[in-house]
Amino acid sequence: MRYYLHYFTLFFLLSSPVCWAQENNTLQLLYFEPAEDWESEALPLGNAFIGSVFFGGIHQERIQFSEGTLWAGGPGSNENYQFGIREGAWKHLSEVRRLIDEGKLNEAHQLAQKELTGVTNHNKEYLSDFGDYGAQQTMGELFITTKHSDKVEDYQRVLDIKNAEGTITYKVGENTYQRTYFGHYPSKLMVYKFESKLPENYTIQLVSPHTKVKETWKKNTYSFQGEVSDNKMLFETCLKFDTDGKISFDNGKVEITKATYFVMYHAASTDYLNDYPTYKGNDFIKENTKSLQWVKGKSYETIKEEHREDYKNLFDRVDLHLGDDEYIGMSTKQRLLQYASGVKDLWLEQLYFQYSRYLMISGSRPGSMPLHLQGKWNDSTNPAWAADYHMNINQQMLYWPAEVTNLSECEEPLNDYIESLVEPGKKSAKEFFNARGWTVSTMNNPFGFTSSGWGFPWGFFPAGGGWISQHLWEHYAFTQDKEYLKTQAYPIMKEAALFWVDYLTENENGYLVSYPSYSPEHGGISKGASMDHQIAWDLFSNCITASEILKIDQDFREELQQLKDKIAPPTIGSWGQLQEWMEDVDDPKSTHRHVSHLYALHPGNQITLNKTPDLAEAAKVSLNARGDNGTGWSLAWKINFWSRLKDGDRAYKLFQRLLYPVKFEGIKSKGGGTYANLFCAHPPFQLDGNMGAAAGIAEMLLQSHEGNIELLPALPSTWENGYIKGLKARGGFEIDVEWEKGRLVKAIVKSSNDKEVKVMYAGKHQIVNLKGGEPFEVSFK
Repeated sequence: MRYYLHYFTLFFLLSSPVCWAQENNTLQLLYFEPAEDWESEALPLGNAFIGSVFFGGIHQERIQFSEGTLWAGGPGSNENYQFGIREGAWKHLSEVRRLIDEGKLNEAHQLAQKELTGVTNHNKEYLSDFGDYGAQQTMGELFITTKHSDKVEDYQRVLDIKNAEGTITYKVGENTYQRTYFGHYPSKLMVYKFESKLPENYTIQLVSPHTKVKETWKKNTYSFQGEVSDNKMLFETCLKFDTDGKISFDNGKVEITKATYFVMYHAASTDYLNDYPTYKGNDFIKENTKSLQWVKGKSYETIKEEHREDYKNLFDRVDLHLGDDEYIGMSTKQRLLQYASGVKDLWLEQLYFQYSRYLMISGSRPGSMPLHLQGKWNDSTNPAWAADYHMNINQQMLYWPAEVTNLSECEEPLNDYIESLVEPGKKSAKEFFNARGWTVSTMNNPFGFTSSGWGFPWGFFPAGGGWISQHLWEHYAFTQDKEYLKTQAYPIMKEAALFWVDYLTENENGYLVSYPSYSPEHGGISKGASMDHQIAWDLFSNCITASEILKIDQDFREELQQLKDKIAPPTIGSWGQLQEWMEDVDDPKSTHRHVSHLYALHPGNQITLNKTPDLAEAAKVSLNARGDNGTGWSLAWKINFWSRLKDGDRAYKLFQRLLYPVKFEGIKSKGGGTYANLFCAHPPFQLDGNMGAAAGIAEMLLQSHEGNIELLPALPSTWENGYIKGLKARGGFEIDVEWEKGRLVKAIVKSSNDKEVKVMYAGKHQIVNLKGGEPFEVSFK
């Protein structure tokens, strides 16, 4: 069978067919064979709550799914679970600092690793390698089996990101088959429809790695209730069927016979509730019942139309055009291969940008959990790095494109989640650092683990709270929602700033420094890592501005201003580099993936070409030393760095490098890159590379971090003609930009309110007075 499918793959590559039933929509991923590998080939769908992937198998379809709240570990897994807290750890802080002051860095590191690490418990009963810290969990897989002859024709597997729908089409003899899948956010349902021209028979079975508690079949609805073995988290997944065939249930399997169609409406929920300290209490059975009631009295077509309207309300806000589809009908896998060989494919580049927005919409909507390392897509009970919320770059990068690509609503789950970290984060601040406010370090789970990780240097990053708080400010900066700033963002930011008020310590030169500190995952213990200082400076700046806008907290604002002016500034080292530490010890031969000391360049704004040209040049020196290779997310961050440095061709070179094929037969790996399904390869799969690259593309075309709007600041020479419509700029602006032969043709600027703004292009600027809601055309001729 596999041989036969490869034959047809070759046939369709040569004949370049137009996709059946796709309405000439070219914003799609296209394949001519089923997926065999989950990570690199299966295609993702989601309704923000459930993430599923489909393989498109012919005799047996496989749909794997996870639900964002299903986790192992946490309070239910261990009666002594203490959220990683090591009580009284702060009592060793002064000794660690004394050892650092005396130059005894190894002894300081050993003591910090012994006394300042978070606590986890391990035994063979835990599902995760990380013990009672836990890990995000797959919920199960659906297998839909039908019996075909081996002769398959016209097979296509498509992910249509314009409509957020997956389809499989093929022929067997006189019968034609089509499957259509999508996630329906309003109802929290996944929807799967199987159709055939002639009647067909199917067997459907749910398989879960978790303990079965109860299984029922009633009124064409199947329910599987289970629990996670190590923490007893309860969950339910339900399948409601609609068919013109005969349906029955026996021994855990649903049988459908003589059907020209059937639809599965898929609901899933758990008893998790983001409520510290128990994290239990959600009525998951009631929640699923409510979801399934949504379809009552509605046709499949009505539900599909609801889904499209809901999705396109977000997706259609931004339109990027770099070039026409010159290879329409060629598989996405083949396009990646030829792209890697040097063939120009501008359409593939714009697809990648929009694919990232598709994943954002599919994985993060109001009311859902935020994206984790793998978004909402996880097929394991023991995934890499727990598929958790990594706060030393990854979680932040996941949401970089949300605001600028006009998906502010998709940022809300992160902001709400940050709010839930404040209470447990205060305990971590107190017990580890004897500080006020709240903090979170590298590892974070949905059970309030805000402690240091259990190994140094990677596990120690108290700046995580300050960095993730930047997203709260950015949401205001883009939306101008003052009520949100007052009631949610500023109170959380203020508490994060209080931690740094207490933790920063004056050094022998009169500067405030962070110590002990570790530059994320690179180098040893120090006094202190530049990134910490840049984050504290950024956080204080945002709090000062917010308090001015809200006209509150004048005394606190003045205190922050005084402290901010004393924070150790970015420093240029002996070989012209931006120093990663207070000490001038950077290794010019290091190509480490983390370039954390460039935070002030991006996503911060302490370093810019216009305001701090010498520091910007030092950032270039550091970037050049680190090189253009790296893991997937590292490549994506470098795209943003070079965009901020206005070097569009260098940013573009890194984008091309990010699209290098990974896990392709006969292709030698270079490390990070892109899988055949366009998931970013760290490797393994992490979603942060997809999101970081989308943000980087936006940075090439529009920047607003200096308080003005700059058009095409880092346009690559390869993108000679094109347009982008609907990007957002800080200040509440929406921008359309068109260019030809590498030069701006026109730009349309809109604001929700009457406002004055400076618009810049190619060294020129205009002061524009906007009327709320009225588009204004800007021209630089």
